[in-house]
Amino acid sequence: MTILLLVIFVLGYCAIAFENTIKVNKTASALITGVLCWVAYIFFTSNKIAVNNSLISHLGDISGILFFLLGAMTIVELVDAHDGFDIITGLISVIHKRRLIWIIGFITFFLSAILDNLTATIVMVSLLRKLIRNREDRLLFIGIVVIAANAGGAWTPIGDVTTTMLWIGGQISTVNIMIKLILPSLACLIIPLIIISFSLHGKVERTPISAGNSTLTLSGKKQKTVLILGLVVLILVPVFKTVTHLPPFMGMLFGLGLLWIVTEIMHYSSDNETKKHLTLVNALHKIDLSSILFFLGILMAIAAFESSGILTTIAVWLTNSIGNLSIIVLSIGLSSAIIDNVPLVAATQGMYHLSQYPMDSYLWEFLAYCAGTGGSILIIGSAAGVAAMGMEKIDFFWYVKKISWLALLGYLAGAGIYMIQEKLLF
Repeated sequence: MTILLLVIFVLGYCAIAFENTIKVNKTASALITGVLCWVAYIFFTSNKIAVNNSLISHLGDISGILFFLLGAMTIVELVDAHDGFDIITGLISVIHKRRLIWIIGFITFFLSAILDNLTATIVMVSLLRKLIRNREDRLLFIGIVVIAANAGGAWTPIGDVTTTMLWIGGQISTVNIMIKLILPSLACLIIPLIIISFSLHGKVERTPISAGNSTLTLSGKKQKTVLILGLVVLILVPVFKTVTHLPPFMGMLFGLGLLWIVTEIMHYSSDNETKKHLTLVNALHKIDLSSILFFLGILMAIAAFESSGILTTIAVWLTNSIGNLSIIVLSIGLSSAIIDNVPLVAATQGMYHLSQYPMDSYLWEFLAYCAGTGGSILIIGSAAGVAAMGMEKIDFFWYVKKISWLALLGYLAGAGIYMIQEKLLF
């Protein structure tokens, strides 16, 4: 069974990677891979009921991620429909590529720490569409956004789902993880920024402001209202989770409902043509559902690996064959570029107990960094990368050629900074 599952996953992975060559949409390949992994798992398992129960359980977790993504994308589309991002792009007057990429990188880094890496990526990709007209230039900036979003999400408990898992599990504490990982996370971003700056020359070509809604007359007040409300809703999602102890997608859906009511009231007296373009219903029609289905297929395939015990087996093998804790955690981070970091962290949490490694120990802090940033090495290795890939139709091998090596150098630099500071400062 293990061999068959690996074969199915590798073939599906290749189909996604060679999407442009085989002319098959990556979403179709991801969905088929996800379903076939579960077919293979249940075919070789005698307890069919247990497999079905496991599938339903995983589907609940996956649905939470998908509804979160759906809500965030809809809010971003609604803000975009009201030309809200034009306000921000109007404030960013820099057009020199070198200076602009540093600004975008740091905005993404800190936005991801406040929101989360997935939401920050969706917001920044939408913003870059307004800032940069040339697609090739925009893709380079989006590559940095993926690296910055994952680096920024790693050093706060709410910035990345794996850091949140460790926080909820009692492996890390809020203040300590922020103090310990801020420098490694910054290094993970700054090294790629320094390197890519040498290859950037000239100025970017700005996208004409309000090109998409030029036929509509929107007051500055309405633009600002929708922009501020949209950002406030996104920022308050972690607060909602902390207060209610409900999953993040519940806060996202609640905020989406509030924003829906506000925009309906705002355009109550508007003509039908205006309502047609500015309502939340229209924003729902504009979101890329294929990227959400792609995410579903990938997560279902990974869930089959987790349920079948393959991930736990790999983790145990690493412990027995390698032994060195730093190398093991570094390997887990590198593996997260291929396999989703959530089950990898979950498997690690199951392998090592708090009695052996208490809260804020070296293992958990280093794991939070590596699992959070290692996914940047491949574009399908993180939620941020998958979202960017779906929104901008980024080619897998383009990312490997242009961004992966930068992400790897940043990952290793941050890891080195963490290990050095642990020996010298703590």
